[in-house]
Amino acid sequence: MGQHRGFINVGAEMLMSDTIHLLPSKYVALEILESTKISDDVVQRCIELKQMGYQLALDDVIEVSKEIELLLPIVGVVKIDVLALDNAELASIVNKLKRWPVQILAEKVESHQQASYCKELGFQMFQGYYFTVPEIISGKRVDPSKLKLLKLLKLVMSDIDIEEIVEEFKQQPGLSYNLMRMVNSVASGLSRKITSIKHAVMILGRKQLQIWIQLLIYTANQSDKSMSNALMQTAAARGKLMELVAVAERPHDKNYQDRAFMVGILSLLDVLLGMEMKQVIDKLGIVDDMKQALMARDGRLGQELKLVEYSEKSDIAAIQLMLTDLGFLSLSELTNLEIDAVGWANQLGEAA
Repeated sequence: MGQHRGFINVGAEMLMSDTIHLLPSKYVALEILESTKISDDVVQRCIELKQMGYQLALDDVIEVSKEIELLLPIVGVVKIDVLALDNAELASIVNKLKRWPVQILAEKVESHQQASYCKELGFQMFQGYYFTVPEIISGKRVDPSKLKLLKLLKLVMSDIDIEEIVEEFKQQPGLSYNLMRMVNSVASGLSRKITSIKHAVMILGRKQLQIWIQLLIYTANQSDKSMSNALMQTAAARGKLMELVAVAERPHDKNYQDRAFMVGILSLLDVLLGMEMKQVIDKLGIVDDMKQALMARDGRLGQELKLVEYSEKSDIAAIQLMLTDLGFLSLSELTNLEIDAVGWANQLGEAA
């Protein structure tokens, strides 16, 4: 979880158990299930846990009942099931909750429209897959800085001479500065500092340069930093998990592993840029198996991308079917790869 706090579902039995003390209060929020009967004992237990430093949350709230009101002075977060309520009901429950010092979280947010409405109502946190769904706006112009990064990415992905890559960097002073600063930082053990763009590119290498540009696209000049950071984290984790799955399937095929990583990273560019995926692909000129994966989730890379997307949604039934079709990974092995991928993405996020 990196520096983030994890929300863990707990029922009455777990809530009352001493086992709960094994969970570090600094890094978890105890999310009280909607099926939990709110008794005097439960209220007292919640008071004790709050005094011990645990953050408490209510899960799947669809009404502010008298029982829930007993916990509102104690809990820090109330999670509202937005799919179970219409707009009027949602506005009503938010207005009632504003009487208490709680943060309101919208869960099961599946579209930009839902997210926008919830923001208008005063929700502070959001949970769902809306930010991975592209919002294509006809006639929308892509941020010029991102187009320049796409152009540079295309050059790095090709077999073009390094001099042309260096020339493109020279036309983007801000990017050149960031490159030099980063490479000087990671190459601090070298006997002398990096003094030219060409030297920096050569020290970093094409693959690392490519990864850096891909991730930079997600964060450059993004007005909604929380949105871009969420996308960057998801894209980074996708890319790494795709690569790790490819390593498990073809341990000696480095080219295939690199293509798998790229598919994961590129799979959210349509969301970020508000463009059809075909437009993104046309600008990059990537190879056929990557195109099939990104456009239609076809081919081997496409299957593995679907697996990664199912794992993000914790769709266990779909994951099991996909693992059976692929035939080289177990669920426990995939879980271990997920942990490694998220850890890698967290390190990138902390360094960003």
